[in-house]
Amino acid sequence: MSQTAMQPRDRRIRVGFQQALLLIRPYVWKRVKEQLRSIWLIVAYLLLFQTLVLRLAVNDALIISLGLGIAIIGLTLFIGGLFLGLMPLGEAIGLRLPRKSGLHVILAFSFVLGVGATFAEPAIGVLRMAGASVLAWEAPLLFLLLNKNADYLVYAVGIGVGMAVMAGMLRFIYQLSLKPFIYILVGSLAALSAWSYFDPNLRHITGLAWDCGAVTTGPVTVPLVLALGIGICRVVSASSTGGGSGFGVVTLASLFPILAVLVLGMLLGSSVSRPMEESRFFSPENRPYSEALFDSREAMLSYAFQNAREESHSLMFDGGRAEMLEELRSMAADEEKRSAIFGSDLTTLERWAVARGSEAQRIAVFGTEEALLEAVNLYSGYSKPSLRPGSMAFSGMQAAARAIFPLTVFLLLVLLLVLREKLPRTDEVILGIGLAFVGMAFLSVGIESGLAKLGNQVGGKLPALFKSIALEEERSTVINFDPGTVTTAVTASGDRTDFFFLQQEGGVKTVPYDPERYDEKTGTYVYTPLRGPLFDGWGGFAGILVLFIFAFVMGYGATLAEPALNALAVTVEDVTVGTFRKAALIQAVAIGVGAGISLGVAKIVWAIPLVWLILPLYLLLLLITALSSEEYVNIGWDSAGVTTGPVTVPLVLAMGLGIGSQVGGVEGFGILAAASVCPILSVLIVGLVVNWKRKKALGEGLESGDEV
Repeated sequence: MSQTAMQPRDRRIRVGFQQALLLIRPYVWKRVKEQLRSIWLIVAYLLLFQTLVLRLAVNDALIISLGLGIAIIGLTLFIGGLFLGLMPLGEAIGLRLPRKSGLHVILAFSFVLGVGATFAEPAIGVLRMAGASVLAWEAPLLFLLLNKNADYLVYAVGIGVGMAVMAGMLRFIYQLSLKPFIYILVGSLAALSAWSYFDPNLRHITGLAWDCGAVTTGPVTVPLVLALGIGICRVVSASSTGGGSGFGVVTLASLFPILAVLVLGMLLGSSVSRPMEESRFFSPENRPYSEALFDSREAMLSYAFQNAREESHSLMFDGGRAEMLEELRSMAADEEKRSAIFGSDLTTLERWAVARGSEAQRIAVFGTEEALLEAVNLYSGYSKPSLRPGSMAFSGMQAAARAIFPLTVFLLLVLLLVLREKLPRTDEVILGIGLAFVGMAFLSVGIESGLAKLGNQVGGKLPALFKSIALEEERSTVINFDPGTVTTAVTASGDRTDFFFLQQEGGVKTVPYDPERYDEKTGTYVYTPLRGPLFDGWGGFAGILVLFIFAFVMGYGATLAEPALNALAVTVEDVTVGTFRKAALIQAVAIGVGAGISLGVAKIVWAIPLVWLILPLYLLLLLITALSSEEYVNIGWDSAGVTTGPVTVPLVLAMGLGIGSQVGGVEGFGILAAASVCPILSVLIVGLVVNWKRKKALGEGLESGDEV
């Protein structure tokens, strides 16, 4: 044998950078189109509804557009990295773990995997953003969970998912039915939720807890857990009629986190005060309970100045109003004192004084009326929130590192040290992990600046359909206002209204006059335009009906655009040998999600306790589950997981919080919970119909055979 033949051949084909780009461009474009298909429909619908129906411009349109573009790029990179890097690791471990380890090791690994996957979920960060909309005195426990103890909330959700993955692996290994798990979990959740209704603090976290069940079943948890489950199923050769069908684990990953959050709320509930009036919340006797909700006294002072009235500001100081005003004077002159409350930028304090401060607070900050008048002229109008690209990029990288690296290190340690196996396709896995990190960083920024901002804005405008809302972003200040220009109009019924004419770029328009908006000392009049009700027929119900139709169409259309739903429908059609058609499942899920989002919006608009809405539905589900076959139970209960993707969750959650802020609700949670239960119900009902038709056809066939 020649020396050349003995040498190992290098089968790798070397290509240049430009050639590599040409090769991967079709692949990348295909993946980008997949994410565009899942996001464009719902985004276009929201934008068109706001501009054509509400007839309101989209504020910060450029920022939102950039955010949406960043989200699409991030989602493309993240999903690509997930399939290249993390999922192969999960499946490789799932194939080898049962052969080399005992049950206790499998369960321990499953638990840690569930916890790590939760931290990597893009939508989990949306829960942290939701804390800004909750007032501390209206829902102290909810405020605590979403702000100071937001990490505890994420840990609880992670523990819930970890327990779910453990239970799922036990199902796969021992081929257990899903039904007993559903009966025990849903029964326990129904009892805890009903009990929570009678506790003022726990009542407000019920919606958060049930929404957390929808947040967890995202693009990280589901593929990783399924990859692990598929690997274990191949080893233990589980039958399709038991727990090894591949379905059911998503259901457990939805239910266990709800239980974990409710238990966390009960453990922390005794450490916070009950909901109360604002003045009592900031009173000296309640201060120990109030300060317990914040990281420091300075954080509480900052919150009070930004969200409470002047009377409450004074209650924060032992010397009362005089000490509070003296503190403001010190902050205006001392950067160190100011930084702890308003930040080092003096303009932040000055803008606050102009926009929210009382007359005495303004003088304390500016010193003289001349300086105040100059500041009013400078800071007049609505102050748009500033965009901080550097800070957002750093925050996105932090979130990506916190989510991707611990999970990756854990998987690698198990594979290399516990199982003593080599890393499969090392170059692909490393590339996938890198793509997942970069994608997660982009996606975090895109959610904050695009998806969440758009959802909150549209949600805040939707109540204009049935009530009058203030358009704060269009607030303007009229300088050197002369009350002598005010004119009185008389309606046909004899009612008198005051107004004045205002010259603007678009021409002259009439502005209602409210004496409380006029500041005689500075000579300024603050004008905030109102919008709505756009549909005031039937005592205002016409506008609410339009809102429900909007919510249904949004949920229905967004669900049809979910790529995961199409994949699930194809699998279901194969598993049921064509009896449960792909189109039937897609329509059942889409209709269920649309109905669920409408139901969740009704909960927020009419302040209906969530338990009144979803507990009857879940009790009905238990009955239908008992009547359904195992395969349809697995399919139906898992179908809710595909509806809560990384695009839908931020939009719907932010929209609910926006609606809640306008209708005076304490919180805006519950839409995701309703959007999860209704598709299960619709799919199981369709499954019962399909089974009934199949049995009827078989019966007719047997009768025909007997006659022959």
